[in-house]
Amino acid sequence: MVDLGLPRIPRTLATTRKSRQLKLGHDDRAVLVGGGAPVTVQSMTTTVTADVNATLQQIAELTASGCQIVRVAVPSADDAEALPEIARKSQIPVIADIHFQPRYVFAAIDAGCAAVRVNPGNIKAFDDKVAEIAKAAADAEVPIRIGVNAGSLDKRLLAKHGSATPDALVESALWECSLFEEHGFQDLKISVKHHDPVVMIAAYRKLAAACDYPLHLGVTEAGPQFQGTVKSAVAFGALLAEGIGDTIRVSLSAPPAEEVKVGIAILESLGLRDRRLEIVSCPSCGRAQVDVYKLAEEVTAGLDGLEVPLRVAVMGCVVNGPGEAREADLGVASGNGKGQIFVKGKVVTTVPESKIVETLIDQALRLAEEASASNTPTGKPEVITV
Repeated sequence: MVDLGLPRIPRTLATTRKSRQLKLGHDDRAVLVGGGAPVTVQSMTTTVTADVNATLQQIAELTASGCQIVRVAVPSADDAEALPEIARKSQIPVIADIHFQPRYVFAAIDAGCAAVRVNPGNIKAFDDKVAEIAKAAADAEVPIRIGVNAGSLDKRLLAKHGSATPDALVESALWECSLFEEHGFQDLKISVKHHDPVVMIAAYRKLAAACDYPLHLGVTEAGPQFQGTVKSAVAFGALLAEGIGDTIRVSLSAPPAEEVKVGIAILESLGLRDRRLEIVSCPSCGRAQVDVYKLAEEVTAGLDGLEVPLRVAVMGCVVNGPGEAREADLGVASGNGKGQIFVKGKVVTTVPESKIVETLIDQALRLAEEASASNTPTGKPEVITV
């Protein structure tokens, strides 16, 4: 049997926050949220929802990238009319995203959407519709997400707090939840998004301490891909390491599939999702005797799509190279125009620099084939809670 890399040093995270559990959907596509269920990755389509074919195509692409729940915008009657077909044909649960028009909430529930997201701050007279929405959602067993955003906070709360502070965001969310609770409806999930990770973290910490509803994490308007990735990784990492968060969306000014890739990578790095391919490579320095950047990129490209959990070390010198390569499932320590290839801690061959990439890919595919044949368990890191 091939051992594919359980880390020798267990990772330490806080105990997952106890929350209510929701079920998004009613068939075999349903996803559990909260209540000890794994943290799930969401994204949102960028298509015009009324264009059913384009929307379903993008949902298929998101599903293939690992997305588990998808949100679609419903700003018009045409979009609302498209929901039944989209909800029926999507491979993953569909959440309808409703702003401004409460009537589309009822349309989304009737369409068979797995959940509905509402933003109370920009739905006129939303509070007056809560009783009707609660009854419709309860009858259809459709959860509601109360989505509070810094950019669309209720004007009354802005006047009270002066800006979209953590207290303002939390007060808004809990107020809306209390209205639903008055009507006996508690199938709620909450988000309190802000573009500033520091404010966002503080808001979610306050919210987590004040209720037991499942929480959807997001840094809203996080920015272009690099900036948004950093902001989201910082904010999600801080909260998830404390056991806070049940679903996540990485909001990027980039194609939605990129959001999903980043979200999955964040969960893998925290041991909250089974890891797949992981490349350990040095940043390069004056000691490097090979082009580490090129080597790491070529190995990554050559192993793209590999589903078996595999840690591959691509190292450029003899200082840290042998140690890192030895600790990985597969690795190379390069120098003097050649590379020592390690498999499970042992040197199996030494090859010329020109053959390093080819050899690593061959060895990786061999390990993957052996793992599949022997049904080797995935390399999910052991997580110790404190």
